[in-house]
Amino acid sequence: MSQYEQSVSGRTPDTRDAPAERFPAPSELVRAAAALVHRHPRLCTLRRVGLSRAGRPLHLLSVGHADAAVLVVAGAHANEPAGGPAVRRLAGRVAADPALRTRTSWHFLLCADPDGARLHQMRAPGSLLEYHRRFYRPRGAEQPEWSPSYVPPHRLPPETRALTGVLDELRPYLQVSLHGTDLGGSWVQVTRDIPGLAEPFAKSAAELRIPIEAGPSDAVGWPVSGPGVHVMPEPGADTPFPSVPEDVRHSTWHHIHRYGGRTAVIEVPLWASDRVTDLAPHPDPSAALRDSARRLREHTRAVTRVLATALPRLPGPPGPLTRSARWILDLSPALADDWERLPSEGATAAYVWGMEAFGRRLPLRAAGMLLRELTRHHSPSAAALGPLITRWSHDFTTRFTPRWVPLDSQTEHQTRTTLAAATHTPHP
Repeated sequence: MSQYEQSVSGRTPDTRDAPAERFPAPSELVRAAAALVHRHPRLCTLRRVGLSRAGRPLHLLSVGHADAAVLVVAGAHANEPAGGPAVRRLAGRVAADPALRTRTSWHFLLCADPDGARLHQMRAPGSLLEYHRRFYRPRGAEQPEWSPSYVPPHRLPPETRALTGVLDELRPYLQVSLHGTDLGGSWVQVTRDIPGLAEPFAKSAAELRIPIEAGPSDAVGWPVSGPGVHVMPEPGADTPFPSVPEDVRHSTWHHIHRYGGRTAVIEVPLWASDRVTDLAPHPDPSAALRDSARRLREHTRAVTRVLATALPRLPGPPGPLTRSARWILDLSPALADDWERLPSEGATAAYVWGMEAFGRRLPLRAAGMLLRELTRHHSPSAAALGPLITRWSHDFTTRFTPRWVPLDSQTEHQTRTTLAAATHTPHP
């Protein structure tokens, strides 16, 4: 192995203090939930609330009997696995502390997308290179929370119908969706403001050495109620990315509004980077955004060429890995056009770094999924993708100097922020 190959296979800054950790599979979470029910049979219940497209069960763990309810959703995105162990920790804490359930019952959807979780391998990655070589995230139309933005009601996947069915049954005053990002910092998105949430959120992040992302690409142009807490737009507001069909107002996050509730989406990084915290004005944001757009187009074209060569030789209809890779590749050129039209006057360095990270991760994800599919079919085109993923992962690491966030810190931060959101959200 050459020195360059070694630099991206496990000796880069992002792996320096990364222990050998493992995210639990959905089946392990179900066993842990069953054990909690066994210890507290009068307090806890575990039931099946639906089946995935592949026939895997979706399980809901409930703790407490109060009418006012909180629903916590884990595993909505397959590549964001910290929510599962966070739910396990949170459920145990709620069961052990009567004060947390005096006026509130707690309900935990253990994994909203068990099919996706099976495809995104759960071992904690040792580097960004390893992460992308094992990556999976379904296209938008197949994601439980986002599918209502893409398909009409009669075509919603069963995972989405199970989630909205739970919302319709419980009518919670708060839904918390546990998410994550590969690299950057932590932030919270809320469908309606939760006054007072920013302070405990920031305190938790500081204690656990998790940076607060100051300009997340997911929340461009949204109102900020406090450091790291972003309020989703009201109906009729313009979107900064017209090419992206995803609309938060059509997601399952807003489904809860028909019952007077609200949703908080908690993001926590696998790797932390202080680049995303810099609130100083960027010296030339327009040029930086153009550079990110150019890179996104170039990398997208490189992966698209491999796909165009390989696809006619793949047997059968495209599988989930290929469908998701194509979705990213089809979306990215128009997204790059959007970035060049974004207002940039007074933009912070954190915002520019966040957009750069977004642009670097999209073609890496497409390349990683396509590589897995081509390798599975022994396609000779796979040989062209390996060097691209290696080089782009190395460049990503070099630019952002990430450090691994221990799994215990990821789950504790999500647990604390969930409890704070429940405390500060008005409820019946």
